[in-house]
Amino acid sequence: MRVLGLGCGQPGGSAEILLTAALRAAGDAQLVRLTDLRTDDDLWWLWERLVECDGLVVSTPIMTRTIAAPLKAVIDRLLGPNADAAIVEHLVAVRRGGTEPAVPFRVDERVLKPRVAGFLAVGGSLTPQWKTLALPLLHTVAFSMHMAVVDQAVFGGAGTPRSILLDDAALERAARLGAHVASQLGMAFEESRYLGEPGLCPMCHLNVVELTGTAVTCATCGSTGELAAGGAIRWTDLTTSVISMAEKRAHAREIQKTAAAHAEARAEIDARAADFGTFAAVVRP
Repeated sequence: MRVLGLGCGQPGGSAEILLTAALRAAGDAQLVRLTDLRTDDDLWWLWERLVECDGLVVSTPIMTRTIAAPLKAVIDRLLGPNADAAIVEHLVAVRRGGTEPAVPFRVDERVLKPRVAGFLAVGGSLTPQWKTLALPLLHTVAFSMHMAVVDQAVFGGAGTPRSILLDDAALERAARLGAHVASQLGMAFEESRYLGEPGLCPMCHLNVVELTGTAVTCATCGSTGELAAGGAIRWTDLTTSVISMAEKRAHAREIQKTAAAHAEARAEIDARAADFGTFAAVVRP
């Protein structure tokens, strides 16, 4: 079983150093630098690495509170519906039944293989508010393929090249994360255990929540609950989390239902598009 490491920063930089520590602890591992990917063909080469792996470790520098741009591009271009476990599950079932779905996304059954993941993020700031969005957005790497995130960690104080090497605790923590990922290779989502620091949300184990009065929604994954006396959160519905297959399946049904409704209205959509036209004053470099 193999672990794949995705390096999202500069070669030899702090994020890659942490990733190297994790992969060395994980055992049989490969490292892919996103800076080496140049074309759409390279993205599908990366796809092959992703669907073949049993464990994934992603390490990113923190840029303006969030993840590096090359990783955002991979998420948007590669890890959408084609990588969605519930959509692939649905399309496989529909086609085995002899019909075609309303939206025929690309189907690769290897998406459904069990995978575990771990996340590392490193920035220069010493204060937490400059790192808040890094781990939540890293979860968008794992949502679609229904990977079980077994560990995650964020580091600060590494604002100059390779300076994470001065932080022995960070290197040890990254190695521990790699070992955690390796310890659960091949486990089904339901069998895997989260081994990182606990957070408020029981699904993503992070602390970023949205409050609407006393109603609570996890801003990372969508679990819902309510604010109880004393400020504690009582989680009431974990099936609303995008981590759950229940929510993924509901979303897959929603996509197909919406597409079917739009197919019936396609002539009207096309007529409105022709009437609407295009904006005349387009400027280009």
